[in-house]
Amino acid sequence: MGKKIVVALGGNAILSDDPTAEGQIAALRYTSQRLIELVKQGHQVIISHGNGPQVGNLMLQQEAAASAENPVLPLDALVGMTQGSIGYWLQNTLNEALAKEGLDNKVATLITQVVVDPEDPAFANPTKPVGPFLTKEDAERLSSENGDQYVEDAGRGYRKVVASPKPQTIVEYPIIKSLINQDFITISAGGGGIPVEEAEFGYKGVEAVIDKDFASAKLAELVEADYLFILTGVDNVYVNYNQPNQEKLEEVTVDQLKGWISEDQFAPGSMLPKVEAAISLVENRPESKVVITSLENIEAIFGGGSATVVSAK
Repeated sequence: MGKKIVVALGGNAILSDDPTAEGQIAALRYTSQRLIELVKQGHQVIISHGNGPQVGNLMLQQEAAASAENPVLPLDALVGMTQGSIGYWLQNTLNEALAKEGLDNKVATLITQVVVDPEDPAFANPTKPVGPFLTKEDAERLSSENGDQYVEDAGRGYRKVVASPKPQTIVEYPIIKSLINQDFITISAGGGGIPVEEAEFGYKGVEAVIDKDFASAKLAELVEADYLFILTGVDNVYVNYNQPNQEKLEEVTVDQLKGWISEDQFAPGSMLPKVEAAISLVENRPESKVVITSLENIEAIFGGGSATVVSAK
């Protein structure tokens, strides 16, 4: 029997060394061909994706063209814009791949808002770098002008930092569920979703970035997925990584992962948020499992291949 699977695509599934539209479409064409293998196996595929490089490039373009007549748009709007562009490309490449396989599945992209708590502690400690690299002098000047925070990033200059709050719910999840029930392949929660908070008559945008793996875990919880696939650059998660006693993780539990987290086994900003997102889903919905693996390895997951599979017990 087919499974309901949320697939969280990482940046390497969208952007290669070529940042042009043609280059990103080519990367997504390859990604779509891999994802269609799950459809061919009879599974229901629900796609989410990152947008880090794309929203960063868009911020650079905004800053370069900024003027009184053409002001910079807020970050929540830029997330929405990249949801649209990436979803457009991915929807078309998926339709191509489906047609080549003689499959009649339909694909729908949904602009998705994700609710955050304005009291989330992340707002008091912004940590997510966004936008262009600046000199120390420019960063200090802008900080005094607009009150934003800037930090030195990777020895390449100073960048603005924004909060990365945890997702509370997804505004459009009932629509996503309806599309799934009609057998659509859905693309949603792009870039972690557009961060919003509740307002008197709906929602308003927030200057923040939601981690796409946490947003994907929330999506999997809300649509009652059997699996969340968090795709990354390696087939498995490891402990003692790059050490002589390196160990590949296959079937693991939440308690085991928490133990390894306490030992600082997973790199912050790399594997740690993926592992924490996996824990969040399995704790909130113990019926679900999380697979952390590479795009190239997804075909093998239900065929006896090796991947890191996280379960409640």
